Amino acid sequence: MHAAVAILVGVVAATATGLALSPALAFLGAALIAYVASHFLHRTLHAEPEPREGTGDAGETGGRQIPADVGPQLIEKLPVPLLLISQRGRLGYANLAAQGMLPRLTPGQHFAHIIRAPAFVEAVSATLRDGLERSFEFTSYEGNERHFEARVSMLAECEGFGPEAHAIVQVEDRTRTHRIEQLRSDFIANASHELRTPLASIIGYIETLQNHAREDPEARERFLAIMAREAHRMQRLVDDLMSLSRIEMNEHVRPVERLPLNRIACDCASVFQPLASQEGITLRVELDPDEADVIGDRDQLSQVFTNLIDNAMKYSAPGATVTIRSAPENPAHPGRVGVSVSDTGMGIPREKLHRLTERFFRVSVPQSRHKGGTGLGLAIVKHILNRHKGRIEISSVLGEGSTFTVWLPRATQLHIVPDEPPAVAPASRAAR
Repeated sequence: MHAAVAILVGVVAATATGLALSPALAFLGAALIAYVASHFLHRTLHAEPEPREGTGDAGETGGRQIPADVGPQLIEKLPVPLLLISQRGRLGYANLAAQGMLPRLTPGQHFAHIIRAPAFVEAVSATLRDGLERSFEFTSYEGNERHFEARVSMLAECEGFGPEAHAIVQVEDRTRTHRIEQLRSDFIANASHELRTPLASIIGYIETLQNHAREDPEARERFLAIMAREAHRMQRLVDDLMSLSRIEMNEHVRPVERLPLNRIACDCASVFQPLASQEGITLRVELDPDEADVIGDRDQLSQVFTNLIDNAMKYSAPGATVTIRSAPENPAHPGRVGVSVSDTGMGIPREKLHRLTERFFRVSVPQSRHKGGTGLGLAIVKHILNRHKGRIEISSVLGEGSTFTVWLPRATQLHIVPDEPPAVAPASRAAR
């Protein structure tokens, strides 16, 4: 800056000499130009650069103040349930996701009444006390058992939520994930148990035949018969497990073949006629002669009716009747055709109805094993019907018998029947 002023003064001096100005006028002109130049250069060198759009001292806000209501608006739109709890322990704010997960939230209520779980109360209390961030898990037993993961930390003072500091709690419902993990664990444990029992029996009889019963023909024949029965039981279990795995693998793929549902059910019933006569069971077929076409997989639909008829006969005493009939139209299943398999057996208790399609579930474990059941038949039926967008409706009365009704979309209605959740349909009577 000083060099620039000196140059300007020199220019003025030279000009004054050339124009033959008086010393007084030259001095005043040089001083005036030096002052103006000095002032201009000082402002230029010390001027602050203009902030570019989207940048500045305030970061990404371009130097603009964030409105007080932006904080609540951002939290409101987040899909994760969030709770804001004041230093006094009162609920100050809950976004829409939190209100959907915890519908009984009331502004101003103490957080200990929001979720009555000791782990939740302890973690939030500790963070309000020391300000440290915490991650924790807890289980709620209000109504149904629910499992959660949560994180709590302190939120700095923010005008949008008032002058008081708040703890922000993020809560995620992990109930579905927990149940899936539990089902997987139960499946492995049950499958291992079902295979281990017959395998241990076979190994025990082999050791007996190798030692004490080596020279006993009568014992050898008896033990070999038992070993064959246990081996067949293991084979049935492995076959059912493989079948269930294949069905689940293709459950998302819709079948495309147009099939006569009543004819498939009739063909399956005819296969059981010799066995029914042998067991002293009356097998009746009362299917509507008018064909009810569906879009399906022939082998899988045959497996559905085979499993249902086989179960009905297994759990019916000699002299009982098993009936396969067309189900009358039901307003609860619009656009669907139904086929029922009924028996006159002992029926099933009401409290066990909702578990019938679970893997390895049996109403009576000893009776099921004696009959050669694997506990997977109805689970296979459920997954096949899931693939076909169908449902199974089960009704049962103790001492009178049970009815299993398969509902499938008619071929003409296939594309307009709404997708329903893959679940067992409730029945009007006590269901099996």
